[in-house]
Amino acid sequence: MALPRMKVVKLTDAAADRVKAIMSRSETPVAGLRVGVKNGGCAGMEYTMEYADAIDPRDEVVEDKGVTVLIDPKAVLFLLGTEMDFQTSKMSSGFVFRNPNQTSACGCGESVAITPATLAA
Repeated sequence: MALPRMKVVKLTDAAADRVKAIMSRSETPVAGLRVGVKNGGCAGMEYTMEYADAIDPRDEVVEDKGVTVLIDPKAVLFLLGTEMDFQTSKMSSGFVFRNPNQTSACGCGESVAITPATLAA
C-alpha cells in the first residue's frame, strides 16, 4: 500500500479564499495558480505566482481547499513544507510564505534565501 504523499505547499483559508477571488475575475479559463521561485533580489531568490492556463505534465499538482496550485518542478525542493497565507494590515496586504527551507530574508521582504530540502532515504 502506498503511503500518502506530503503536499509541497498548503494554503490557509485566507490564502485559498483570496486565490479563488482573484481567479474568478480572470477573463480566460485558469487551470490553477503556478507557484515557483526564481533567482533575484538582494537575498538571492524571489517567490513567483502567476495564472496557469494549462497544467504542464511536469508540474507538481496540489489540490487544497478548492484551489489548484501548480508547483514548478524546479521549485519543489525549495517549497517543500511551505504554508501560503494571505494577510491584510493597515499598511498592506499580500501573500506570505511560511517556508521551513527559508534561511533568511532581505529587509524589504521581497527576497529570500532558501536552501533546498533534502529527501530522507
